[in-house]
Amino acid sequence: MATAISANKAELIAIANAVASEKMIDKGIVIEAMEDAIQRAARARYGAENDIRAKLDPNSGDLRLWRVVEVVEQVDDYYKQIDLKGAEKLQKGAAIGDFIVDPLPPIEFGRIAAQAAKQVIFQKVRDAERDRQFDEFKDRQGEIITGVVKRVEFGHIVVDLGRAEGVIRRDQQIPREVVRVNDRIRSLILNVRRENRGPQIFLSRAHPDFMKKLFAQEVPEIYDGIIEIKAAARDPGSRAKIGVISHDSSIDPVGACVGMKGSRVQAVVQEMQGEKIDIIPWSPDTATFVVNALQPANVSRVVIDEEEDRIEVVVPDDQLSLAIGRRGQNVRLASQLTAKAIDILTEADASEKRQKEFVANSELFQNELDVDETLAQLLVAEGFGALEEVAYVELDELAAIEGFDEDLAQELQSRAQEALDRREQAARDERRALGVDDALAEMPYLTEAMLVTLGKAGIKTLDDLADLATDELVEKKRSEPRRRGDDTPRAAPKGGILAEYGLSDEQGNEIIMAARAHWFTDEEEPVAAEAGASEAEGEEA
Repeated sequence: MATAISANKAELIAIANAVASEKMIDKGIVIEAMEDAIQRAARARYGAENDIRAKLDPNSGDLRLWRVVEVVEQVDDYYKQIDLKGAEKLQKGAAIGDFIVDPLPPIEFGRIAAQAAKQVIFQKVRDAERDRQFDEFKDRQGEIITGVVKRVEFGHIVVDLGRAEGVIRRDQQIPREVVRVNDRIRSLILNVRRENRGPQIFLSRAHPDFMKKLFAQEVPEIYDGIIEIKAAARDPGSRAKIGVISHDSSIDPVGACVGMKGSRVQAVVQEMQGEKIDIIPWSPDTATFVVNALQPANVSRVVIDEEEDRIEVVVPDDQLSLAIGRRGQNVRLASQLTAKAIDILTEADASEKRQKEFVANSELFQNELDVDETLAQLLVAEGFGALEEVAYVELDELAAIEGFDEDLAQELQSRAQEALDRREQAARDERRALGVDDALAEMPYLTEAMLVTLGKAGIKTLDDLADLATDELVEKKRSEPRRRGDDTPRAAPKGGILAEYGLSDEQGNEIIMAARAHWFTDEEEPVAAEAGASEAEGEEA
């Protein structure tokens, strides 16, 4: 009998060791699962109301089983309590309030109990394995990993990563790439999420970071940090652009990425299924970087609109199609690379646009400043394009214009300020006609023109303004890059109500918090009133 018991003990420990080794989890977790299974089986045998504990020695396999009971003066629960007389038989010197141990004999596992114990152990081991997989991969996001294609389900590729499975969803695959079961495949660990069915490892072959990591593997200078990829944009399976910079003036970043006879870049191109890669020198100067990003097209000049966060690029007429690229691919990638919206204009388009702006600004000055056409055109030619510029520019700068003197400059500034006052008054009247409260005019940064825009959007009270989120108020409009003259219908760009006024997120936050201030004031007043009433009652008493 002793031999059989020893064999069972040895078998338990052997099973625990085998499971821990196979699933690559801690042996203690398997032992804990076995103890839990034995406890459940014992409760089924002796009664679920009992507080039963089990302890399995991880080295010898010895199993101890006991019941925990509380020593009380009068027993109410016979399963979990014991009187002092009964406690003395189990443990000498037991006192009321103590918890003592009542040893139990080993149990025989029936078929049902064994099956239940098996399920408990499997579940515990499965949970531990999932935790191990999540802990192993959660800090590896952004790494390239190699796996074997296990199966393809509904267009999604399931990849065997050795100790876990990953999935490349359809939108993260390279278009038209043919993948077969048992193919070895490299991909980027895009995201690792803990879900009910276990950790989900999402992989990608279409993300720009996949291309960056491939270059880091092929170009030692990138791996060592001498060359840095500052920006990347991809049209997966077709074309890509990367902006690179060298932190060592003796090393050409473009040449290092291309390699001898193109060997380095070709290795990346082959992994990305023939995707053409433009390697571009990165520059901190936005205009220079945009010119480089639009290669191979030649650019005549670049105009940056910082308020609108857009860039206007002028190209020769014969370079227009090259700058735009097939189906707009070149300008779209350049826009992604520079994180700017880019408008492509030909020389003729740019000239026509400048002429329209010149005429419009000239008419503005003629009407608002009450000056003749020649003087208005002279102001526009000197770079003035708005009344604010004339009203608030340094007087010396205005007087320095050829043919101007100080008296004329002062008169022009005076007329510009009067015109702005008229605009402000007209906007104020319109704002009041819309029913916008005067309280909104006290908010920081808000002009009467902005209040009119808010009124037209239905924002008429402090509460209306306070209910808005920052992006609803000031988020800048984003639209697809397009060239001048492109009349293709497309959705209007979305943005905040005051997007056209160029307010920053910080200013938007300040406006909204100022509008919410009265909420807290209103809450404090009733509290103060209650306190005053209590004091008055105390005095009367």
